[in-house]
Amino acid sequence: MSDLTFYTHPMSRGRVVRWMLEEVGADYTVKTLEFGGDMKGPEYLAINPMGKVPAIKHGDVVVTEVAAICAWLADRFPEKNLAPGLHAPERGGYYRWLFFMAGPFEMASSAIAYDWRIDSSNEQAVGCGPVNDSIKVLEQALAKTPYICGDQFTAADVLVSSYLWWEMMQENIPRLDVFREYTDRLESRPAAKRANVLDDELAEQLKVAAG
Repeated sequence: MSDLTFYTHPMSRGRVVRWMLEEVGADYTVKTLEFGGDMKGPEYLAINPMGKVPAIKHGDVVVTEVAAICAWLADRFPEKNLAPGLHAPERGGYYRWLFFMAGPFEMASSAIAYDWRIDSSNEQAVGCGPVNDSIKVLEQALAKTPYICGDQFTAADVLVSSYLWWEMMQENIPRLDVFREYTDRLESRPAAKRANVLDDELAEQLKVAAG
């Protein structure tokens, strides 16, 4: 049994982490949790007090939050070259995009999906600013280079591609050509395909088990 445990549900952001796990080639054990019950039970709350997935546990190390998990895995498996070098100029952009997706972009896309009021009266106070700015910033960045940090595929791309794909599918953001080309190319990576197969199979197993 692996000493790396992956806590997830196939219909969650755990799918992003699954892709990252497949990119690094980690040997891991999957623990599937149901929304509400298992996730809010005392055993899992000791892992993640938020009662949400995904999370990973490696020995005594626990990491929660999708961007943090992706960054940790990139550092834990440096031989996979999924992060710019510590002193490389691209390292700054790498951190920027990881936290941009976890912060402003996710807030902006949620605001669109749930019709939250963000306008001239409050846009300077909220974390994402005007919601369309997050979309424009990504459009401009991806029009310049093949990957979000330049010429190197990184853990940040796993996050960016996954979130763009989901928000386009939900019709929360426009299906711009630059977004579609980027996500189509990245979702065709072998690790992404393996991750999708594994999570689709897990979702089917849960469906059968639920009757």
